[in-house]
Amino acid sequence: MTTTSPPRATSGAWRDGDPVGRRRFVDLGAVELERGGVLPAVRVAYETWGELNAAGDNAVLVEHALTGDSHVDGPTGPGHPTPGWWDGLVGPGKPLDSDRYFVVAANVLGGCQGSTGPSSPSPDGTPWGSRFPFVTVRDQVQTELLLADALGVARWHTVLGGSMGGMRALEWAVTHPERVGTAIVLASTAYATAEQIGWCQAQLLAIRADPEFRGGDYYDHPTGPDTGLGIARRIAHVTYRSELELHERFGREPQQSEDPLGGRGRYAVESYLDHHAGKLAGRFDANSYVVLTEAMNSHDVGRGRGGVAAALARVTAEVVVVAVDSDRLYPPRLSHEIAAAVPGSRLHTVHSDYGHDGFLIEIEQVGAIVGQVLAAPA
Repeated sequence: MTTTSPPRATSGAWRDGDPVGRRRFVDLGAVELERGGVLPAVRVAYETWGELNAAGDNAVLVEHALTGDSHVDGPTGPGHPTPGWWDGLVGPGKPLDSDRYFVVAANVLGGCQGSTGPSSPSPDGTPWGSRFPFVTVRDQVQTELLLADALGVARWHTVLGGSMGGMRALEWAVTHPERVGTAIVLASTAYATAEQIGWCQAQLLAIRADPEFRGGDYYDHPTGPDTGLGIARRIAHVTYRSELELHERFGREPQQSEDPLGGRGRYAVESYLDHHAGKLAGRFDANSYVVLTEAMNSHDVGRGRGGVAAALARVTAEVVVVAVDSDRLYPPRLSHEIAAAVPGSRLHTVHSDYGHDGFLIEIEQVGAIVGQVLAAPA
Protein backbone atom coordinates (compact mmCIF):
# COMPACT_ATOMS: atom_id res chain seq x y z
CA MET A 1 0.00 0.00 0.00
CA THR A 2 1.39 3.41 -0.94
CA THR A 3 0.78 6.59 0.96
CA THR A 4 1.14 10.17 -0.09
CA SER A 5 2.27 13.03 2.08
CA PRO A 6 -0.33 15.66 2.90
CA PRO A 7 -0.03 18.87 0.91
CA ARG A 8 2.21 21.53 2.37
CA ALA A 9 0.43 24.25 4.30
CA THR A 10 -0.04 27.66 2.82
CA SER A 11 3.00 29.61 4.02
CA GLY A 12 5.11 32.36 2.56
CA ALA A 13 8.28 30.78 3.96
CA TRP A 14 11.14 30.11 1.57
CA ARG A 15 11.82 26.37 1.65
CA ASP A 16 14.59 24.20 0.23
CA GLY A 17 13.85 23.57 -3.42
CA ASP A 18 12.30 27.01 -3.99
CA PRO A 19 14.07 29.42 -6.40
CA VAL A 20 17.16 30.85 -4.75
CA GLY A 21 17.15 34.25 -6.45
CA ARG A 22 20.05 36.45 -5.29
CA ARG A 23 20.40 34.61 -1.98
CA ARG A 24 23.64 33.10 -0.85
CA PHE A 25 23.91 30.77 2.11
CA VAL A 26 26.45 30.07 4.83
CA ASP A 27 26.33 27.33 7.45
CA LEU A 28 27.49 28.63 10.81
CA GLY A 29 27.24 25.52 12.96
CA ALA A 30 25.78 25.56 16.46
CA VAL A 31 24.65 28.78 18.12
CA GLU A 32 24.17 29.02 21.89
CA LEU A 33 21.13 31.05 22.88
CA GLU A 34 20.83 33.70 25.55
CA ARG A 35 17.91 32.02 27.30
CA GLY A 36 19.52 28.61 27.22
CA GLY A 37 19.80 25.80 24.72
CA VAL A 38 21.56 25.49 21.42
CA LEU A 39 20.45 25.65 17.81
CA PRO A 40 22.60 22.84 16.40
CA ALA A 41 22.99 23.86 12.77
CA VAL A 42 22.30 27.46 11.84
CA ARG A 43 22.17 28.59 8.24
CA VAL A 44 21.97 32.22 7.18
CA ALA A 45 20.70 33.51 3.85
CA TYR A 46 22.22 36.78 2.72
CA GLU A 47 22.77 39.04 -0.25
CA THR A 48 25.75 41.25 -1.08
CA TRP A 49 26.65 44.17 -3.31
CA GLY A 50 30.20 45.32 -4.02
CA GLU A 51 33.48 43.74 -2.93
CA LEU A 52 35.18 43.32 0.44
CA ASN A 53 38.58 45.00 0.61
CA ALA A 54 41.75 43.27 1.77
CA ALA A 55 41.53 44.78 5.25
CA GLY A 56 37.96 43.54 5.67
CA ASP A 57 36.81 46.93 6.95
CA ASN A 58 34.72 48.43 4.14
CA ALA A 59 31.63 46.36 4.89
CA VAL A 60 28.17 47.75 5.63
CA LEU A 61 25.51 45.63 7.33
CA VAL A 62 21.90 46.48 6.47
CA GLU A 63 19.42 45.22 9.07
CA HIS A 64 15.84 44.53 7.97
CA ALA A 65 12.65 45.13 9.95
CA LEU A 66 10.08 42.56 11.12
CA THR A 67 8.77 41.31 7.78
CA GLY A 68 11.77 42.26 5.67
CA ASP A 69 14.55 39.98 4.45
CA SER A 70 17.89 40.07 2.67
CA HIS A 71 16.39 41.51 -0.53
CA VAL A 72 17.16 45.16 0.16
CA ASP A 73 17.49 46.15 -3.46
CA GLY A 74 16.40 44.55 -6.72
CA PRO A 75 13.34 43.58 -8.73
CA THR A 76 10.82 40.85 -8.15
CA GLY A 77 11.60 37.51 -9.74
CA PRO A 78 12.05 33.84 -8.96
CA GLY A 79 12.67 33.60 -5.23
CA HIS A 80 11.78 37.25 -4.61
CA PRO A 81 8.01 37.90 -4.59
CA THR A 82 8.49 41.59 -3.81
CA PRO A 83 11.03 44.20 -4.92
CA GLY A 84 13.77 45.39 -2.60
CA TRP A 85 12.36 47.00 0.52
CA TRP A 86 14.88 49.89 0.29
CA ASP A 87 15.04 49.84 -3.49
CA GLY A 88 17.20 52.67 -4.76
CA LEU A 89 19.57 52.99 -1.80
CA VAL A 90 22.12 50.35 -2.86
CA GLY A 91 24.32 50.42 -5.95
CA PRO A 92 27.13 52.31 -7.70
CA GLY A 93 27.00 55.98 -6.74
CA LYS A 94 23.97 55.49 -4.49
CA PRO A 95 23.87 56.23 -0.75
CA LEU A 96 25.01 52.66 -0.02
CA ASP A 97 27.68 52.90 -2.70
CA SER A 98 28.67 49.43 -3.88
CA ASP A 99 31.68 50.89 -5.71
CA ARG A 100 33.10 51.83 -2.32
CA TYR A 101 31.48 49.46 0.15
CA PHE A 102 30.75 45.76 0.54
CA VAL A 103 27.06 45.88 1.42
CA VAL A 104 25.62 42.86 3.23
CA ALA A 105 22.02 42.09 4.16
CA ALA A 106 21.08 38.87 5.93
CA ASN A 107 17.75 37.27 6.72
CA VAL A 108 17.51 37.33 10.50
CA LEU A 109 17.72 34.27 12.76
CA GLY A 110 14.13 33.07 13.23
CA GLY A 111 13.06 34.47 9.87
CA CYS A 112 11.48 32.63 6.98
CA GLN A 113 13.43 33.63 3.88
CA GLY A 114 16.32 31.19 3.94
CA SER A 115 17.84 31.62 7.39
CA THR A 116 17.18 29.10 10.14
CA GLY A 117 13.73 29.59 11.56
CA PRO A 118 10.61 27.65 12.53
CA SER A 119 9.95 26.51 8.96
CA SER A 120 13.50 25.15 8.58
CA PRO A 121 14.30 21.46 8.94
CA SER A 122 15.14 20.39 12.48
CA PRO A 123 17.67 17.61 13.18
CA ASP A 124 14.97 14.97 12.54
CA GLY A 125 14.28 16.41 9.08
CA THR A 126 10.85 17.86 9.87
CA PRO A 127 10.20 21.59 10.32
CA TRP A 128 10.98 22.99 13.74
CA GLY A 129 7.48 24.41 14.17
CA SER A 130 6.51 24.69 17.84
CA ARG A 131 9.90 23.28 18.90
CA PHE A 132 11.83 26.30 17.65
CA PRO A 133 13.48 27.91 20.67
CA PHE A 134 13.01 31.42 22.01
CA VAL A 135 15.53 33.79 20.47
CA THR A 136 16.40 37.33 21.49
CA VAL A 137 17.80 40.29 19.60
CA ARG A 138 21.16 39.45 21.15
CA ASP A 139 20.98 35.94 19.70
CA GLN A 140 20.31 37.46 16.29
CA VAL A 141 23.33 39.75 16.61
CA GLN A 142 25.47 36.82 17.75
CA THR A 143 24.50 34.98 14.58
CA GLU A 144 25.39 38.03 12.51
CA LEU A 145 28.78 38.13 14.25
CA LEU A 146 29.41 34.57 13.09
CA LEU A 147 28.33 35.61 9.59
CA ALA A 148 30.79 38.51 9.66
CA ASP A 149 33.59 36.12 10.64
CA ALA A 150 32.60 33.71 7.87
CA LEU A 151 32.66 36.51 5.29
CA GLY A 152 36.02 37.85 6.48
CA VAL A 153 34.59 41.13 7.82
CA ALA A 154 37.01 42.36 10.48
CA ARG A 155 34.95 45.40 11.41
CA TRP A 156 31.75 46.81 10.04
CA HIS A 157 32.25 50.30 8.66
CA THR A 158 28.55 50.87 9.32
CA VAL A 159 25.62 48.91 10.69
CA LEU A 160 22.24 50.44 9.93
CA GLY A 161 18.59 49.54 10.14
CA GLY A 162 15.14 50.76 11.01
CA SER A 163 12.54 49.50 13.48
CA MET A 164 13.52 45.92 14.43
CA GLY A 165 16.61 46.45 12.29
CA GLY A 166 17.49 49.49 14.36
CA MET A 167 17.31 47.33 17.48
CA ARG A 168 19.98 45.05 16.06
CA ALA A 169 22.11 47.97 14.86
CA LEU A 170 22.14 49.42 18.37
CA GLU A 171 22.73 46.02 19.97
CA TRP A 172 25.74 45.56 17.70
CA ALA A 173 27.22 48.85 18.92
CA VAL A 174 26.66 47.92 22.58
CA THR A 175 27.68 44.25 22.49
CA HIS A 176 30.58 44.43 20.03
CA PRO A 177 31.87 48.02 20.13
CA GLU A 178 35.21 47.01 18.65
CA ARG A 179 33.49 45.60 15.54
CA VAL A 180 31.39 48.67 14.59
CA GLY A 181 32.58 52.00 13.22
CA THR A 182 29.20 53.69 12.79
CA ALA A 183 25.68 52.72 13.78
CA ILE A 184 22.69 54.35 12.08
CA VAL A 185 19.53 53.68 14.08
CA LEU A 186 16.32 54.66 12.29
CA ALA A 187 12.84 54.84 13.85
CA SER A 188 13.81 52.55 16.68
CA THR A 189 14.48 52.33 20.40
CA ALA A 190 16.91 51.14 23.05
CA TYR A 191 14.19 48.99 24.65
CA ALA A 192 10.72 47.72 23.82
CA THR A 193 8.18 49.94 25.55
CA ALA A 194 5.03 48.84 27.37
CA GLU A 195 2.84 50.09 24.52
CA GLN A 196 4.90 48.29 21.89
CA ILE A 197 4.67 45.06 23.88
CA GLY A 198 0.93 45.62 24.25
CA TRP A 199 0.41 45.99 20.51
CA CYS A 200 2.52 42.89 19.97
CA GLN A 201 0.44 40.86 22.43
CA ALA A 202 -2.71 41.46 20.39
CA GLN A 203 -0.93 40.29 17.25
CA LEU A 204 0.46 37.17 18.93
CA LEU A 205 -2.95 36.25 20.32
CA ALA A 206 -4.56 36.68 16.89
CA ILE A 207 -2.15 34.14 15.36
CA ARG A 208 -2.31 31.66 18.21
CA ALA A 209 -6.12 31.79 18.32
CA ASP A 210 -6.39 30.68 14.67
CA PRO A 211 -7.37 26.98 14.73
CA GLU A 212 -5.12 26.40 11.73
CA PHE A 213 -2.09 27.49 13.79
CA ARG A 214 -2.16 24.11 15.56
CA GLY A 215 0.24 25.31 18.22
CA GLY A 216 2.80 26.11 15.52
CA ASP A 217 2.80 22.68 13.85
CA TYR A 218 0.86 23.35 10.66
CA TYR A 219 3.44 22.73 7.93
CA ASP A 220 2.15 19.30 6.99
CA HIS A 221 -1.46 20.43 6.74
CA PRO A 222 -3.15 21.83 3.65
CA THR A 223 -3.99 25.16 5.26
CA GLY A 224 -2.02 27.46 7.53
CA PRO A 225 -3.06 30.23 9.93
CA ASP A 226 -3.53 32.88 7.26
CA THR A 227 -6.54 34.34 9.08
CA GLY A 228 -4.64 34.92 12.31
CA LEU A 229 -1.57 36.22 10.48
CA GLY A 230 -3.79 38.58 8.51
CA ILE A 231 -5.39 39.98 11.65
CA ALA A 232 -1.95 40.48 13.18
CA ARG A 233 -0.85 42.35 10.08
CA ARG A 234 -3.91 44.59 10.16
CA ILE A 235 -3.23 45.53 13.77
CA ALA A 236 0.41 46.20 13.06
CA HIS A 237 -0.17 48.16 9.89
CA VAL A 238 -2.40 50.70 11.62
CA THR A 239 0.46 51.38 14.05
CA TYR A 240 2.90 51.73 11.15
CA ARG A 241 0.96 54.63 9.66
CA SER A 242 -0.07 57.97 11.11
CA GLU A 243 -3.63 58.93 11.99
CA LEU A 244 -3.36 61.94 9.68
CA GLU A 245 -2.24 59.87 6.69
CA LEU A 246 -5.08 57.38 7.11
CA HIS A 247 -7.57 60.20 7.57
CA GLU A 248 -6.46 62.16 4.52
CA ARG A 249 -6.07 59.09 2.33
CA PHE A 250 -9.28 57.25 3.22
CA GLY A 251 -11.49 59.31 5.51
CA ARG A 252 -14.87 57.60 5.81
CA GLU A 253 -15.11 56.66 2.16
CA PRO A 254 -16.66 53.30 1.29
CA GLN A 255 -14.70 50.83 -0.80
CA GLN A 256 -15.78 51.59 -4.37
CA SER A 257 -19.36 50.37 -4.81
CA GLU A 258 -19.58 48.65 -1.42
CA ASP A 259 -21.93 49.91 1.29
CA PRO A 260 -20.53 49.48 4.82
CA LEU A 261 -23.70 50.71 6.48
CA GLY A 262 -25.59 47.70 7.77
CA GLY A 263 -22.60 45.42 7.31
CA ARG A 264 -22.98 44.99 3.56
CA GLY A 265 -19.54 46.20 2.60
CA ARG A 266 -16.28 47.74 3.70
CA TYR A 267 -14.86 51.15 4.25
CA ALA A 268 -11.90 51.97 2.01
CA VAL A 269 -9.48 51.75 4.91
CA GLU A 270 -10.73 48.23 5.65
CA SER A 271 -10.09 47.19 2.07
CA TYR A 272 -6.59 48.66 2.34
CA LEU A 273 -5.85 46.60 5.45
CA ASP A 274 -7.32 43.47 3.84
CA HIS A 275 -4.95 43.97 0.93
CA HIS A 276 -1.88 44.16 3.14
CA ALA A 277 -3.02 41.14 5.16
CA GLY A 278 -3.33 39.06 1.99
CA LYS A 279 0.05 40.21 0.66
CA LEU A 280 1.85 39.21 3.84
CA ALA A 281 0.33 35.72 3.91
CA GLY A 282 1.80 35.14 0.46
CA ARG A 283 5.38 35.96 1.47
CA PHE A 284 5.73 35.34 5.21
CA ASP A 285 5.33 32.64 7.82
CA ALA A 286 3.13 32.87 10.91
CA ASN A 287 5.62 31.08 13.15
CA SER A 288 8.38 33.48 12.15
CA TYR A 289 6.03 36.38 12.87
CA VAL A 290 5.59 35.00 16.39
CA VAL A 291 9.30 34.29 16.96
CA LEU A 292 10.44 37.68 15.67
CA THR A 293 7.73 39.58 17.54
CA GLU A 294 8.79 37.93 20.79
CA ALA A 295 12.41 38.76 19.96
CA MET A 296 11.45 42.42 19.57
CA ASN A 297 9.69 42.29 22.95
CA SER A 298 12.96 40.98 24.43
CA HIS A 299 14.86 44.05 23.25
CA ASP A 300 16.50 45.98 26.08
CA VAL A 301 20.12 47.00 25.67
CA GLY A 302 20.26 47.61 29.42
CA ARG A 303 19.30 44.08 30.47
CA GLY A 304 22.05 42.70 32.71
CA ARG A 305 24.22 45.75 32.01
CA GLY A 306 23.14 48.14 34.74
CA GLY A 307 20.38 49.81 32.74
CA VAL A 308 20.03 51.52 29.39
CA ALA A 309 22.23 54.51 30.17
CA ALA A 310 25.10 52.31 31.38
CA ALA A 311 24.80 50.08 28.31
CA LEU A 312 24.83 52.99 25.87
CA ALA A 313 27.86 54.43 27.65
CA ARG A 314 29.78 51.39 26.35
CA VAL A 315 29.30 52.48 22.74
CA THR A 316 32.44 53.66 20.97
CA ALA A 317 30.97 53.80 17.47
CA GLU A 318 29.77 56.98 15.88
CA VAL A 319 26.02 56.85 16.39
CA VAL A 320 23.53 58.52 14.07
CA VAL A 321 19.94 58.42 15.30
CA VAL A 322 17.05 59.10 12.94
CA ALA A 323 13.52 59.78 14.16
CA VAL A 324 10.35 60.04 12.06
CA ASP A 325 8.34 62.98 13.32
CA SER A 326 4.92 61.33 12.82
CA ASP A 327 5.93 57.91 14.21
CA ARG A 328 3.44 56.81 16.87
CA LEU A 329 4.86 53.29 17.34
CA TYR A 330 8.49 54.33 17.92
CA PRO A 331 7.89 57.99 18.80
CA PRO A 332 10.70 60.55 18.45
CA ARG A 333 11.22 60.69 22.22
CA LEU A 334 12.78 57.20 22.03
CA SER A 335 15.29 58.38 19.43
CA HIS A 336 16.03 61.43 21.57
CA GLU A 337 16.77 59.14 24.54
CA ILE A 338 19.37 57.22 22.54
CA ALA A 339 21.01 60.38 21.25
CA ALA A 340 21.13 61.92 24.72
CA ALA A 341 22.77 58.82 26.20
CA VAL A 342 25.52 58.39 23.59
CA PRO A 343 28.12 61.17 23.75
CA GLY A 344 28.82 62.75 20.39
CA SER A 345 25.85 61.15 18.64
CA ARG A 346 23.95 62.96 15.91
CA LEU A 347 20.18 63.20 15.71
CA HIS A 348 18.24 63.68 12.49
CA THR A 349 14.50 63.89 11.89
CA VAL A 350 12.68 62.59 8.85
CA HIS A 351 9.58 64.66 8.17
CA SER A 352 6.74 62.50 6.94
CA ASP A 353 2.97 62.13 7.05
CA TYR A 354 3.31 58.36 6.84
CA GLY A 355 4.19 57.56 10.44
CA HIS A 356 6.61 54.77 11.34
CA ASP A 357 6.74 53.56 7.73
CA GLY A 358 8.36 56.88 6.85
CA PHE A 359 11.79 55.27 7.29
CA LEU A 360 10.91 52.97 4.36
CA ILE A 361 8.90 55.42 2.25
CA GLU A 362 10.88 58.67 2.50
CA ILE A 363 13.74 57.32 0.43
CA GLU A 364 15.13 60.73 -0.53
CA GLN A 365 15.39 61.96 3.05
CA VAL A 366 16.75 58.67 4.37
CA GLY A 367 19.13 58.36 1.44
CA ALA A 368 20.48 61.87 2.04
CA ILE A 369 21.25 61.06 5.69
CA VAL A 370 22.81 57.67 4.92
CA GLY A 371 24.74 59.06 1.97
CA GLN A 372 26.13 61.91 4.05
CA VAL A 373 27.35 59.51 6.73
CA LEU A 374 28.92 57.03 4.33
CA ALA A 375 30.45 59.70 2.07
CA ALA A 376 32.67 60.88 4.93
CA PRO A 377 36.30 59.73 4.81
CA ALA A 378 36.76 56.27 6.30
